[in-house]
This record gives sequence, C-alpha cells and structure tokens, in this order.
Amino acid sequence: MHAKWIASLAIAAALGGALPAQQGVAVKRITPANSRFSSAIWAGDTLYLAGQMASPMEGKPTVYGDTKTQTLSVLTKIQSLLKEQGLTMGDVVQMRVFLAADPAKGGKLDFDGMNEAYDQFFGTPRQPNKPVRAAVQVAALVQPWGLVEIEVTAVRSR
Repeated sequence: MHAKWIASLAIAAALGGALPAQQGVAVKRITPANSRFSSAIWAGDTLYLAGQMASPMEGKPTVYGDTKTQTLSVLTKIQSLLKEQGLTMGDVVQMRVFLAADPAKGGKLDFDGMNEAYDQFFGTPRQPNKPVRAAVQVAALVQPWGLVEIEVTAVRSR
C-alpha cells in the first residue's frame, strides 16, 4: 500500500501536482434555504459539519454565557445535528475549536472552561472516543457575543 501511495505521488508530481481523483464518492450537501453555505456535507461515509456557535441561554434571548457555557451549548447542538444524520459524538474524528478572549476574564482565553465542557462529551465511560483536535485563539468571532465556534468531521462506522 505504501508503495502505491509513493507511486501516486510521483505520478502527481509529474502531472503538475494533481492527485488522482477518488472515484464514485457520493456527495450530499445539506443547505438550509437562504443560507450562503452548507450546514453539513456528506462525502461518502464522512460528514463535514460547519462551524457551530452557542444558542442563547434558556429564557434569556440575549445571554450566551461564558466559554464553558457556550462550549456546552455548541457541543449539545453538534450532538443533535449528528443524531439527525444517524451519528453520535463517538463518530467525531476531527474537531476544530475557535476561541475568543473572554472580556469577563480580563480579556484572557478560557481554555480550561472549554476543556471542562469538552470533557463531558469525549473520553467518558459512556463515550470513550476522542477526536483529533485543534484549538486556536482568534481575535474575534463573527458574532460579538461569541467566545466559541466548533466545527467537526464525523465518519459513519461500518
């Protein structure tokens, strides 16, 4: 298998960098009406879920909470979106977390708060799987109240 990959890279280099296209992968886009982008895309057995942000706290339409609260909200939303597609948090193989500094913490990043919420969904006795993950600090998110945005890739197990 390794030799085939090296041969493919050599052929790709000779052709100007193009790798051979994967044949027969079904692609299904889930795009809400009036949206500028797909909320999710299936490519074969892989689901790419667009970045998700927190929902307002119940009963408080303009309150989104701190980093931990927003992370819990986002991961709960992701869990629901995965369930709609027949997947679970255990199917998540990759996660990208975008974190903005929390003004209530003196403008510092609350990485610990994000991890406290994350630990409720991954690496638990009930759901032991952990995805590969990148967490990056950003200057700001698209919503002024946003402290956390998370995107995931999940794979349907066979």
